[in-house]
Amino acid sequence: MAKKAPVAQSPVFAIVVGEHSGDTLGAGLMTSLLKRFPDAKFIGIGGPKMLALGFESLFDMEELSVMGIFEVLGRLRRLFHVKDTLVEHFSANRPDVFIGIDAPDFNLRVELPLKVQGIKTVHYVSPSVWAWRQKRIFNIAKATNMVLSLLPFEKSFYDQHKVPCTFVGHPLADDIPLISDKTTARTELSLPQKSKILALMPGSRGGELSRLVAPFLQTAQQLFTEDDSLIFVAPMISDKRAAQFNQLKREIAPDLPVQVIINKTQQVMAASDCLLTASGTVTLEAALIKRPMIICYKFNVITYIIAKLMVKLQWFSLPNLLANKTLVPELLQQDVCVEKILPLVKERLYQDQSALDQAFMTIHQSLKQNASEESADAVIRLLPENFSPVIQKVTE
Repeated sequence: MAKKAPVAQSPVFAIVVGEHSGDTLGAGLMTSLLKRFPDAKFIGIGGPKMLALGFESLFDMEELSVMGIFEVLGRLRRLFHVKDTLVEHFSANRPDVFIGIDAPDFNLRVELPLKVQGIKTVHYVSPSVWAWRQKRIFNIAKATNMVLSLLPFEKSFYDQHKVPCTFVGHPLADDIPLISDKTTARTELSLPQKSKILALMPGSRGGELSRLVAPFLQTAQQLFTEDDSLIFVAPMISDKRAAQFNQLKREIAPDLPVQVIINKTQQVMAASDCLLTASGTVTLEAALIKRPMIICYKFNVITYIIAKLMVKLQWFSLPNLLANKTLVPELLQQDVCVEKILPLVKERLYQDQSALDQAFMTIHQSLKQNASEESADAVIRLLPENFSPVIQKVTE
Protein backbone atom coordinates (compact mmCIF):
# COMPACT_ATOMS: atom_id res chain seq x y z
CA MET A 1 0.00 0.00 0.00
CA ALA A 2 1.40 3.41 -1.02
CA LYS A 3 2.40 5.70 1.82
CA LYS A 4 0.28 8.85 2.01
CA ALA A 5 2.07 12.17 1.69
CA PRO A 6 2.08 14.16 4.95
CA VAL A 7 -0.66 16.77 5.16
CA ALA A 8 0.61 20.27 5.79
CA GLN A 9 -0.85 21.89 8.90
CA SER A 10 -1.02 25.61 9.50
CA PRO A 11 2.51 26.74 10.37
CA VAL A 12 3.53 28.57 13.53
CA PHE A 13 5.82 31.55 13.03
CA ALA A 14 7.60 33.03 16.03
CA ILE A 15 8.50 36.69 15.55
CA VAL A 16 10.22 39.14 17.89
CA VAL A 17 10.39 42.89 17.21
CA GLY A 18 11.78 45.62 19.42
CA GLU A 19 10.52 48.91 18.00
CA HIS A 20 7.97 50.55 15.72
CA SER A 21 9.99 50.12 12.51
CA GLY A 22 10.21 46.40 13.29
CA ASP A 23 6.47 46.32 13.90
CA THR A 24 5.95 47.71 10.39
CA LEU A 25 8.25 45.07 8.89
CA GLY A 26 6.57 42.35 10.93
CA ALA A 27 3.09 43.40 9.85
CA GLY A 28 4.14 43.37 6.19
CA LEU A 29 5.69 39.92 6.55
CA MET A 30 2.62 38.60 8.39
CA THR A 31 0.31 39.91 5.66
CA SER A 32 2.33 38.14 2.97
CA LEU A 33 2.55 34.88 4.94
CA LEU A 34 -1.19 34.96 5.61
CA LYS A 35 -1.82 35.01 1.86
CA ARG A 36 -0.14 31.59 1.70
CA PHE A 37 -1.35 30.28 5.06
CA PRO A 38 -4.60 31.99 6.14
CA ASP A 39 -4.68 30.02 9.40
CA ALA A 40 -1.04 30.52 10.33
CA LYS A 41 -0.26 31.34 13.96
CA PHE A 42 2.10 34.16 14.95
CA ILE A 43 3.53 34.47 18.45
CA GLY A 44 6.41 36.23 20.23
CA ILE A 45 6.79 39.99 20.75
CA GLY A 46 4.93 42.29 18.40
CA GLY A 47 3.75 45.87 18.09
CA PRO A 48 0.30 47.37 17.45
CA LYS A 49 0.29 46.76 13.68
CA MET A 50 1.11 43.09 14.22
CA LEU A 51 -1.42 42.75 17.03
CA ALA A 52 -4.10 44.08 14.69
CA LEU A 53 -3.38 41.11 12.39
CA GLY A 54 -3.90 38.56 15.16
CA PHE A 55 -0.38 38.35 16.60
CA GLU A 56 -0.04 36.88 20.11
CA SER A 57 2.48 38.91 22.07
CA LEU A 58 4.11 37.36 25.13
CA PHE A 59 5.63 40.70 26.21
CA ASP A 60 5.03 44.36 25.40
CA MET A 61 7.25 45.58 22.55
CA GLU A 62 8.40 48.49 24.73
CA GLU A 63 10.36 45.95 26.82
CA LEU A 64 12.97 45.86 24.02
CA SER A 65 12.77 49.49 22.93
CA VAL A 66 16.07 50.50 24.50
CA MET A 67 18.92 52.16 22.60
CA GLY A 68 22.48 52.89 23.69
CA ILE A 69 25.02 50.94 25.72
CA PHE A 70 24.45 52.84 28.97
CA GLU A 71 20.67 52.60 28.67
CA VAL A 72 20.80 48.84 27.99
CA LEU A 73 22.95 48.24 31.07
CA GLY A 74 20.20 49.71 33.24
CA ARG A 75 17.71 47.21 31.82
CA LEU A 76 20.02 44.21 31.52
CA ARG A 77 18.41 42.02 34.17
CA ARG A 78 14.93 42.49 32.71
CA LEU A 79 16.18 41.91 29.14
CA PHE A 80 17.80 38.61 30.17
CA HIS A 81 14.55 37.56 31.83
CA VAL A 82 12.60 38.26 28.62
CA LYS A 83 15.20 36.44 26.52
CA ASP A 84 15.28 33.38 28.78
CA THR A 85 11.49 33.24 28.89
CA LEU A 86 11.25 33.34 25.09
CA VAL A 87 13.87 30.63 24.62
CA GLU A 88 12.16 28.43 27.21
CA HIS A 89 8.75 28.97 25.64
CA PHE A 90 9.85 28.27 22.06
CA SER A 91 11.90 25.27 23.15
CA ALA A 92 8.78 23.76 24.72
CA ASN A 93 6.41 25.00 22.00
CA ARG A 94 8.51 24.71 18.85
CA PRO A 95 7.61 27.13 16.06
CA ASP A 96 8.20 26.11 12.44
CA VAL A 97 10.41 29.17 11.91
CA PHE A 98 11.70 31.84 14.29
CA ILE A 99 12.12 35.33 12.82
CA GLY A 100 14.00 37.98 14.75
CA ILE A 101 13.31 41.41 13.27
CA ASP A 102 16.13 43.88 13.90
CA ALA A 103 17.17 44.25 17.62
CA PRO A 104 20.25 42.09 16.86
CA ASP A 105 21.87 42.20 20.30
CA PHE A 106 18.68 40.69 21.70
CA ASN A 107 17.38 38.54 18.86
CA LEU A 108 20.64 36.80 18.00
CA ARG A 109 20.79 35.58 21.60
CA VAL A 110 17.35 34.08 21.15
CA GLU A 111 18.11 32.67 17.70
CA LEU A 112 21.32 30.81 18.64
CA PRO A 113 19.89 28.33 21.21
CA LEU A 114 16.83 27.77 19.02
CA LYS A 115 18.96 26.98 15.97
CA VAL A 116 21.05 24.58 18.06
CA GLN A 117 17.80 22.73 18.82
CA GLY A 118 17.04 22.42 15.11
CA ILE A 119 14.53 25.27 14.83
CA LYS A 120 15.02 27.28 11.63
CA THR A 121 15.95 30.88 12.38
CA VAL A 122 15.79 34.01 10.24
CA HIS A 123 17.20 37.42 11.06
CA TYR A 124 15.26 40.13 9.22
CA VAL A 125 17.29 43.35 8.84
CA SER A 126 21.02 42.84 8.81
CA PRO A 127 22.94 44.23 11.77
CA SER A 128 25.41 46.91 10.68
CA VAL A 129 28.32 44.45 10.60
CA TRP A 130 29.70 46.28 7.57
CA ALA A 131 30.06 49.40 9.73
CA TRP A 132 31.46 48.14 13.03
CA ARG A 133 32.27 44.93 14.94
CA GLN A 134 32.59 43.03 11.67
CA LYS A 135 33.50 39.81 13.49
CA ARG A 136 29.86 39.62 14.57
CA ILE A 137 29.17 38.02 11.20
CA PHE A 138 30.54 34.73 12.58
CA ASN A 139 28.01 34.84 15.43
CA ILE A 140 25.29 35.67 12.93
CA ALA A 141 26.30 32.62 10.88
CA LYS A 142 26.04 30.43 13.99
CA ALA A 143 22.67 31.82 15.05
CA THR A 144 20.77 32.03 11.75
CA ASN A 145 19.77 29.96 8.77
CA MET A 146 19.08 33.07 6.70
CA VAL A 147 19.60 36.83 6.91
CA LEU A 148 17.13 39.06 5.08
CA SER A 149 18.84 42.31 4.11
CA LEU A 150 17.04 45.53 3.26
CA LEU A 151 19.97 47.29 1.62
CA PRO A 152 21.73 46.18 -1.58
CA PHE A 153 25.32 46.60 -0.39
CA GLU A 154 24.75 44.31 2.61
CA LYS A 155 24.32 41.09 0.61
CA SER A 156 27.76 41.38 -1.00
CA PHE A 157 29.32 41.54 2.48
CA TYR A 158 27.52 38.33 3.52
CA ASP A 159 28.42 36.66 0.24
CA GLN A 160 32.10 37.39 0.89
CA HIS A 161 31.82 35.50 4.17
CA LYS A 162 29.62 32.73 2.71
CA VAL A 163 26.74 33.47 5.09
CA PRO A 164 23.25 32.86 3.62
CA CYS A 165 21.63 36.19 2.87
CA THR A 166 18.73 37.31 0.68
CA PHE A 167 18.37 40.93 -0.43
CA VAL A 168 14.64 41.64 -0.24
CA GLY A 169 14.56 45.40 -0.67
CA HIS A 170 12.83 47.72 1.77
CA PRO A 171 9.06 47.58 2.43
CA LEU A 172 8.99 51.35 2.79
CA ALA A 173 10.08 51.68 -0.84
CA ASP A 174 7.11 49.52 -1.81
CA ASP A 175 4.60 51.32 0.39
CA ILE A 176 5.61 54.93 -0.32
CA PRO A 177 4.64 56.16 -3.81
CA LEU A 178 7.39 57.37 -6.12
CA ILE A 179 5.82 60.82 -5.99
CA SER A 180 4.44 62.13 -2.66
CA ASP A 181 2.10 65.02 -3.40
CA LYS A 182 2.50 67.96 -1.03
CA THR A 183 -0.84 69.57 -1.87
CA THR A 184 -2.80 66.41 -1.13
CA ALA A 185 -0.97 65.82 2.15
CA ARG A 186 -1.67 69.36 3.33
CA THR A 187 -5.33 69.06 2.42
CA GLU A 188 -5.62 65.79 4.36
CA LEU A 189 -3.99 67.36 7.42
CA SER A 190 -5.83 70.72 7.11
CA LEU A 191 -2.55 72.59 6.75
CA PRO A 192 -2.22 75.83 4.74
CA GLN A 193 -1.14 75.35 1.13
CA LYS A 194 1.04 78.43 0.70
CA SER A 195 2.95 78.56 4.00
CA LYS A 196 6.43 77.18 4.58
CA ILE A 197 6.20 74.16 6.89
CA LEU A 198 9.00 72.72 9.02
CA ALA A 199 8.51 69.30 10.61
CA LEU A 200 10.13 68.77 14.01
CA MET A 201 10.86 65.05 14.39
CA PRO A 202 12.94 64.39 17.53
CA GLY A 203 12.49 60.61 17.54
CA SER A 204 10.19 57.76 18.52
CA ARG A 205 12.08 56.64 21.65
CA GLY A 206 11.77 58.44 24.95
CA GLY A 207 15.52 58.86 25.41
CA GLU A 208 16.31 60.34 22.02
CA LEU A 209 13.27 62.60 22.19
CA SER A 210 14.37 63.96 25.56
CA ARG A 211 17.81 64.85 24.13
CA LEU A 212 16.62 66.42 20.86
CA VAL A 213 13.47 68.35 21.75
CA ALA A 214 15.36 71.29 23.29
CA PRO A 215 17.67 72.10 20.34
CA PHE A 216 14.82 71.50 17.88
CA LEU A 217 12.42 73.84 19.69
CA GLN A 218 15.11 76.46 20.27
CA THR A 219 15.89 76.44 16.55
CA ALA A 220 12.19 76.73 15.72
CA GLN A 221 11.84 79.61 18.16
CA GLN A 222 14.65 81.51 16.45
CA LEU A 223 13.17 80.83 13.01
CA PHE A 224 9.78 82.06 14.19
CA THR A 225 11.20 85.36 15.42
CA GLU A 226 12.58 85.93 11.92
CA ASP A 227 9.54 84.65 10.00
CA ASP A 228 6.26 84.40 11.91
CA SER A 229 4.49 82.94 8.87
CA LEU A 230 6.34 79.65 9.37
CA ILE A 231 4.24 76.64 10.36
CA PHE A 232 5.71 74.04 12.73
CA VAL A 233 4.36 70.49 12.94
CA ALA A 234 5.57 67.65 15.14
CA PRO A 235 4.52 64.14 14.16
CA MET A 236 4.51 61.77 17.13
CA ILE A 237 4.38 57.98 16.99
CA SER A 238 1.99 57.65 19.96
CA ASP A 239 0.01 59.50 22.61
CA LYS A 240 2.79 58.71 25.08
CA ARG A 241 5.43 60.43 22.96
CA ALA A 242 3.09 63.35 22.25
CA ALA A 243 2.60 63.86 25.99
CA GLN A 244 6.37 63.80 26.53
CA PHE A 245 6.91 66.31 23.71
CA ASN A 246 4.18 68.65 25.00
CA GLN A 247 5.58 68.56 28.53
CA LEU A 248 9.05 69.50 27.28
CA LYS A 249 7.59 72.19 25.03
CA ARG A 250 5.82 73.79 28.01
CA GLU A 251 9.20 74.05 29.72
CA ILE A 252 11.30 75.16 26.71
CA ALA A 253 9.07 77.13 24.32
CA PRO A 254 5.59 77.53 25.81
CA ASP A 255 4.48 80.26 23.37
CA LEU A 256 5.78 78.66 20.17
CA PRO A 257 2.90 77.43 17.96
CA VAL A 258 3.54 73.76 17.14
CA GLN A 259 0.85 71.44 15.83
CA VAL A 260 1.35 67.93 17.25
CA ILE A 261 -0.01 65.23 14.94
CA ILE A 262 -0.18 61.63 16.15
CA ASN A 263 0.45 58.55 14.03
CA LYS A 264 0.60 60.32 10.64
CA THR A 265 4.34 60.73 10.24
CA GLN A 266 4.54 60.05 6.50
CA GLN A 267 1.69 62.44 5.75
CA VAL A 268 3.37 65.15 7.82
CA MET A 269 6.65 64.62 5.97
CA ALA A 270 4.88 64.82 2.60
CA ALA A 271 3.17 68.05 3.68
CA SER A 272 6.41 69.68 4.82
CA ASP A 273 9.04 71.73 3.02
CA CYS A 274 11.88 70.60 5.28
CA LEU A 275 12.41 68.09 8.09
CA LEU A 276 14.48 68.51 11.23
CA THR A 277 14.79 64.91 12.29
CA ALA A 278 16.48 62.35 14.49
CA SER A 279 18.53 59.67 12.77
CA GLY A 280 17.04 56.24 12.08
CA THR A 281 14.61 54.61 9.68
CA VAL A 282 12.63 57.85 9.49
CA THR A 283 15.45 59.37 7.41
CA LEU A 284 14.92 56.69 4.79
CA GLU A 285 11.19 57.48 4.81
CA ALA A 286 12.09 61.12 4.27
CA ALA A 287 14.33 60.25 1.31
CA LEU A 288 11.59 58.10 -0.23
CA ILE A 289 9.07 60.92 0.27
CA LYS A 290 11.77 63.15 -1.22
CA ARG A 291 11.95 66.01 1.24
CA PRO A 292 15.12 67.86 2.28
CA MET A 293 16.20 67.17 5.84
CA ILE A 294 18.73 67.94 8.53
CA ILE A 295 19.60 64.80 10.51
CA CYS A 296 20.64 65.09 14.16
CA TYR A 297 21.54 62.62 16.84
CA LYS A 298 22.71 62.80 20.45
CA PHE A 299 23.78 59.73 22.41
CA ASN A 300 24.26 59.29 26.11
CA VAL A 301 27.86 60.49 26.72
CA ILE A 302 29.25 57.04 27.59
CA THR A 303 27.53 55.45 24.60
CA TYR A 304 28.96 58.13 22.32
CA ILE A 305 32.54 57.67 23.56
CA ILE A 306 32.39 53.92 23.00
CA ALA A 307 30.66 54.24 19.61
CA LYS A 308 33.20 56.81 18.43
CA LEU A 309 36.00 54.34 19.10
CA MET A 310 34.27 51.44 17.37
CA VAL A 311 32.34 52.88 14.40
CA LYS A 312 34.38 53.75 11.32
CA LEU A 313 31.87 55.32 8.95
CA GLN A 314 31.95 58.54 6.98
CA TRP A 315 28.17 58.92 7.45
CA PHE A 316 25.63 57.61 9.94
CA SER A 317 22.37 58.26 8.06
CA LEU A 318 20.77 55.89 5.57
CA PRO A 319 20.30 58.42 2.72
CA ASN A 320 24.02 59.22 2.69
CA LEU A 321 25.10 55.61 3.13
CA LEU A 322 22.89 54.48 0.24
CA ALA A 323 24.08 57.29 -2.02
CA ASN A 324 27.69 56.81 -0.88
CA LYS A 325 28.01 60.59 -0.68
CA THR A 326 26.70 63.49 1.37
CA LEU A 327 23.17 64.15 0.17
CA VAL A 328 21.85 65.57 3.43
CA PRO A 329 23.59 67.25 6.39
CA GLU A 330 24.30 65.26 9.54
CA LEU A 331 24.91 66.73 12.98
CA LEU A 332 26.11 64.60 15.86
CA GLN A 333 26.43 65.14 19.60
CA GLN A 334 27.78 68.62 20.48
CA ASP A 335 27.05 69.86 16.95
CA VAL A 336 23.33 69.43 17.63
CA CYS A 337 22.88 73.06 18.62
CA VAL A 338 20.98 76.08 17.34
CA GLU A 339 24.10 77.68 15.85
CA LYS A 340 24.75 74.68 13.59
CA ILE A 341 21.13 73.70 12.86
CA LEU A 342 19.72 77.15 12.03
CA PRO A 343 21.65 77.95 8.80
CA LEU A 344 21.07 74.43 7.46
CA VAL A 345 17.32 74.70 8.00
CA LYS A 346 17.16 78.15 6.41
CA GLU A 347 18.98 76.95 3.32
CA ARG A 348 16.59 74.04 2.85
CA LEU A 349 13.45 76.03 3.63
CA TYR A 350 14.14 79.00 1.39
CA GLN A 351 16.40 77.74 -1.44
CA ASP A 352 15.62 75.39 -4.33
CA GLN A 353 16.11 71.75 -3.31
CA SER A 354 14.89 70.05 -6.50
CA ALA A 355 18.38 68.67 -7.25
CA LEU A 356 17.84 66.23 -4.40
CA ASP A 357 14.84 64.63 -6.09
CA GLN A 358 16.74 62.57 -8.65
CA ALA A 359 19.18 61.23 -6.06
CA PHE A 360 16.26 60.26 -3.83
CA MET A 361 14.47 58.69 -6.80
CA THR A 362 17.53 56.51 -7.55
CA ILE A 363 17.51 55.28 -3.93
CA HIS A 364 13.78 54.61 -4.12
CA GLN A 365 14.01 52.52 -7.28
CA SER A 366 16.94 50.46 -5.96
CA LEU A 367 15.00 49.50 -2.82
CA LYS A 368 11.61 48.87 -4.45
CA GLN A 369 11.72 45.05 -4.64
CA ASN A 370 8.35 43.92 -3.22
CA ALA A 371 10.10 43.26 0.08
CA SER A 372 7.32 41.70 2.16
CA GLU A 373 6.57 39.14 -0.56
CA GLU A 374 10.28 38.38 -1.07
CA SER A 375 10.75 37.99 2.69
CA ALA A 376 7.76 35.66 2.98
CA ASP A 377 9.11 33.52 0.13
CA ALA A 378 12.51 33.25 1.85
CA VAL A 379 10.87 32.27 5.15
CA ILE A 380 8.63 29.67 3.49
CA ARG A 381 11.65 27.99 1.89
CA LEU A 382 12.82 27.15 5.43
CA LEU A 383 9.61 25.42 6.49
CA PRO A 384 9.72 21.69 7.35
CA GLU A 385 9.09 19.03 4.69
CA ASN A 386 5.39 18.64 5.45
CA PHE A 387 4.92 22.09 3.91
CA SER A 388 6.68 21.06 0.69
CA PRO A 389 3.66 21.62 -1.61
CA VAL A 390 3.63 25.33 -0.68
CA ILE A 391 7.42 25.55 -0.77
CA GLN A 392 7.40 24.11 -4.27
CA LYS A 393 4.91 26.75 -5.45
CA VAL A 394 7.10 29.51 -4.00
CA THR A 395 10.28 28.26 -5.64
CA GLU A 396 8.75 27.71 -9.08
